[in-house]
Amino acid sequence: MVLKSFISGCFGPELSAEDRAFFRDQQPVGLILFARNMETPEQICRLCADFREAVGRADAPVFIDQEGGRVQRFGAPHVPVYPAAGTIGKLYVQDKEAAKRAAYLHALLIGLDLRDLGLSANCIPCLDMPVEGASNIIGLRAYGSDAELVSDLGRAAMNGCLAAGVMPVMKHMPGHGRALVDSHLSLPEVQSSLEELDARDFLPFKSLRDCPMGMTAHIVFNQIDEDHPVTQSSCAIARVIREAIGFEGVLISDDISMKALGGDLKSRIGKIVAAGCDLVLHCNGKLNEMKVIASAVPEVSGKRAERLETAMRRNTQVFDGDVIGLRAEFDRLCALAKRIDA
Repeated sequence: MVLKSFISGCFGPELSAEDRAFFRDQQPVGLILFARNMETPEQICRLCADFREAVGRADAPVFIDQEGGRVQRFGAPHVPVYPAAGTIGKLYVQDKEAAKRAAYLHALLIGLDLRDLGLSANCIPCLDMPVEGASNIIGLRAYGSDAELVSDLGRAAMNGCLAAGVMPVMKHMPGHGRALVDSHLSLPEVQSSLEELDARDFLPFKSLRDCPMGMTAHIVFNQIDEDHPVTQSSCAIARVIREAIGFEGVLISDDISMKALGGDLKSRIGKIVAAGCDLVLHCNGKLNEMKVIASAVPEVSGKRAERLETAMRRNTQVFDGDVIGLRAEFDRLCALAKRIDA
């Protein structure tokens, strides 16, 4: 079965007959879900199962951004509401080991929720480190602004995902913390030198370079490539992400519907593929756009196929433990973090 190099959204809480036919014929690597796709646990399980039935792959990954805090696509009363990563980061200053444990449990428990719903990949950890004056698009989604803190907690979160049998996708490579504008709305540009970025912003990604998947940032780093955002820059991907950071996993573009990227869909895709991204991410679920994506991306072959196969082998662990006890432990750690914040 030949796969196409994209991850697709879908428009609503169930697949139409046209959706099913599209997924069957075009074979995206995976599906990504958003709040518009999620109503009840039973409905989400059906949606995931219907997608996998359509593509004929029981292990086809279904992704989500379930970070906690303000980026939680599905929550109460069906699953617990989790704090943002930044809450855990505040605990690190007082007790590093407690914070690492909290970050691990945070990702593990979210991952177990997702597994119960039929999902198998989560776009965490967020390894960005905001600077003063940066856009609040990251904010408390980040663990903090210290490279050691973010590396330690990011590693713990990655391990928590894997322990739950959920694929982690670290983001936004090689760092979104210096963006002064929201890349959903316009294209950020960063003037910092390569030396400055390498000494700080890249460090958490270097520390987690063995993460099976990573997501790019739609940001122009003028000292790396002044003409293209990272997602569309062969220089940034080859020299920074692959060489300087040493990342060998599956590289996924951030959502190509975001306004940071100019041009029509086909031109966006052409630049992304040529730059070296393994998979194109398209989130809005509009079928007319999905058809354009499918017609423009290459088949998964060669190095792309090797990376994807390696990543999927990492996503096979099944947790078997005292979930109730771990939730109680996590709640105690969160209460400690909130007291420190107060």
